[in-house]
Amino acid sequence: MKKAEIELLREYKVVKNNNLIQRSRYELSVQEQKIILYLITKIKPEDTEFDLYEFNIKDFCEVCGINTSGKNYILLKDVIKELADKSMWVKLENGYETLVRWIERPFINPKSGIIKIKLDELMRPYLLQLKEHFTAYNLYYILAMKSKYSIRIYELLKSYESLFEYTIEIEGLKRIISAERYTTYKDFRINVLDIAVKEINDFGDIFVTYTVEKAGKKVDKIKFSIKPKTDIKERVATLKNIDKRLNIDEVSEQQID
Repeated sequence: MKKAEIELLREYKVVKNNNLIQRSRYELSVQEQKIILYLITKIKPEDTEFDLYEFNIKDFCEVCGINTSGKNYILLKDVIKELADKSMWVKLENGYETLVRWIERPFINPKSGIIKIKLDELMRPYLLQLKEHFTAYNLYYILAMKSKYSIRIYELLKSYESLFEYTIEIEGLKRIISAERYTTYKDFRINVLDIAVKEINDFGDIFVTYTVEKAGKKVDKIKFSIKPKTDIKERVATLKNIDKRLNIDEVSEQQID
C-alpha cells in the first residue's frame, strides 16, 4: 500500500454512541480494540445496515504500524477468533444490562489475506445513523498506544471533552475498563492510570491531568481535566510522537488541517 493510502486510512473517523463508551464494560486487548476500531472506520454515515466489511491483513498491519510477517498473519487470526468469542455488558436506558457480541462470524481467505467481518446486529444503535450523543475521533490517535487501558480511558475522556472535566469513583473507573485486578490505588495508578495519561498526552488529540479526592484516608475519586490540543505546535509534536512510534517519516505543520 502506498504511503498516501496508509495516511488516508489512518485519518478515518471512529464514531461511537456515548452509551457504548460511558455505560458499557468490557475487556479487549490492544489488537482486539484496534481491529474493532478499524472496522468502525469503514461504516459510512448513510449506512442503515451493517455491511460485510473487509480488509487486507497486510493493509491493516501497515495502518497500525505492525510488522507484516507471516507470523503476524497467524497471530491476527487468533486475535479475531478471541474477538468473535467475546461479548460485553451494555447498560440500557431502562436500567437493564444486556450482553452484546462484537462481531458475527468472520471469513478469511488464506490466499489473498482478505478478512471479511460483519459487526453484530445488536451494535446498530451504537454505531449507525448517529445524530446526537456520540463521540468521534481520528483512528490515528489511538494507533501508537500500547496499553489497552489507554485506549479505553482516552475514549472515555474524549466523550467528556466538551465539559473540560470528568469525575468518577475509582472503583467505577476500574469496572468500566475491567481493571478490578488492581486492588490498591497505588497499583492502579502505576499500572493503569499514569501509563494511560502519558500515552493520551503523547499520542492523543486531548491533554489530560488528574487530581484525586479522598474519603478519609482512602482515595475515592479521580477528577480529570481535559483540554483539546488546539495549539499548532502542540499538535505537530503529537503527530511526531505518533510517527516516531509507527516508524513514519516526520510530519510538517502543513499536514495539520
